[in-house]
Order: sequence, then structure tokens, then C-alpha cells
Amino acid sequence: GEPMLDVEEYFDYCHAARDVGLRVLSVVNGTCIRTAQMADRIAIEGPHEISISLNSHRQELHDQTRGVKGAYAKAIHALRLLVAARDRHPNLRLRVVVMGLIFAANYRELVEFHDFVINDIGADSLKLNFLQPSFGLATQSDAFFKAESNIEPATLMALINECDQRFKLNINPAWQAEVEMYFQSLSKVTDIARGWGSGMGTEKHICNSYDRNIMVNHYGMARLCFSTGFPGRQLEHRGDLREFWEGSAAIRSKMKQCNMFCGISHSVRDQSSTLAGQAKAIEFLKKSDHRLLLLKRDC
Repeated sequence: GEPMLDVEEYFDYCHAARDVGLRVLSVVNGTCIRTAQMADRIAIEGPHEISISLNSHRQELHDQTRGVKGAYAKAIHALRLLVAARDRHPNLRLRVVVMGLIFAANYRELVEFHDFVINDIGADSLKLNFLQPSFGLATQSDAFFKAESNIEPATLMALINECDQRFKLNINPAWQAEVEMYFQSLSKVTDIARGWGSGMGTEKHICNSYDRNIMVNHYGMARLCFSTGFPGRQLEHRGDLREFWEGSAAIRSKMKQCNMFCGISHSVRDQSSTLAGQAKAIEFLKKSDHRLLLLKRDC
């Protein structure tokens, strides 16, 4: 869902998190960021890092995959406003990120995508999120996932290497190997049109959501990942969240056997895309007094 649909609630979450020293990250579609004043408010009161979802640097492809004409223009407008606000308030250290989706129709344009985001928009980085089965389908058939999963792993690896060299990304080789394995796995799935209903998954376990995430929906149900296939905890009293986190050894043991396609997601995979990011992730896990608030909605 879109976190900024209730904009005052959005900033309430940011204020509450900042007040107790949490670092706040948020992913939005940009439609609610329409003015310089809103961009400034985000820099001053909002998340420390904000990502705008962008499925392509080409307008027609983004709009097509979003299903809304004009979605691209709104996302780009928001990005330019946020970059300008970041530059007006350098002491606040706002990070502006593009959350890219990589699928068959755009993966050969990876170099152009990076060039647009880094050199034209001026964003701090392009985060790559790779195709997964579609959420919220009313049918058992996932036509988009089937059609857009046809990615040649060797070609993708060559393009990632080119981007690494051209844009000095400092790519993490372990992450790159996992991406290659992911698409090699997809090429072997015999019932890929079933999407999440497929009886297959990735060849290797690449997720560690259970070591660093707690997903909480609007009803107060806490889980260690987005899947409802693992037990959660209804949060009702002060201390329930800590008790759930510290008492979930059995859930973690079960999750370590999970090879579902969502393991490739940027928010749950065990490897960051850059070496610098992986070093931060390792340091994060070492610090028991440091917590991360990822503002996402569970619809």
C-alpha cells in the first residue's frame, strides 16, 4: 500500500521513531509529494531515507506496469522535489533513493536506468528489486510473473558488472551470485504461471528476515516476514514485541528452511547489493541497541 495516503499519520510515525532514536526508512510511490513544501517537510520531519518506486526510466513502461497513466510523471516530479530539498538541507542528510523493479522488459536497460537515476535525477542510489510473483491476485494464474521472469542470468550478470564499473557501485559479489542463482532457479520452475502457488522455489536459502525484521500490520499482528505461513504474535500489551522477538527460536528454525521466491527482496535477503551496505548490515546485527524502522504497510 501507499504509506502517505494518511499524511499526518505518516509523520506521526516518523516523529515517534525519531524521538526514541530509531533510523527511519520509507518506500512510497511519490503521488503525495507534489510541492517543495512537502519535500522540505520530509527532509525535516520525515524518514532519514526515502525511496520512490520506479519500474523503469521509460515513461511508457512504468505507466504500463503500474496500470496508471501519469504515474511516471508523478514519481519523477516527486524525486526532483526531494533531491532539491535534500540539497537545500545538507545538514539533515536526507537520502533520496530510487527503488527499481527489474524484470524481462527492462533488465537489458540496466545501464541506462542507472545513468538516468544517478546522473539525471541526482538520487543517491538505485536499489534493485527483482521480479517476484504478484501479490493480491484474485486468480491462481500469474501471467505477469510468467512473462517477465525470462531473464538470461549471464546477460544480467554482465550488465551488473558494467554498471559496477561505470558508476562505481562497489557491488557485493555474494549478492550478485545470489541474483544469478535466483534467475537460474526461475528458469527451472515448471509451474511458474502459478506464481506464489508454485510448488518450487530458489535452489538455495537466501533470506534472513528472521534475524532483522518484524513486520507489523494495521491490526497489530507481528511477524518475522511478510508471509502468513509462519506464526505471528498479536501485539496487545507493552512488552509483547520484545517477547515475540526474543521468544521466536522455533519460528526462526522453520524459516531457515524456506526458499520462497521473496527471499530475493531487498528487505529480506541476507546479502546487501554493495560491499559498503553489507558491512553496515553486519555492524547492524552486532549492535543489540540499534533498531531499524522500515515504514511499509501490510495490506
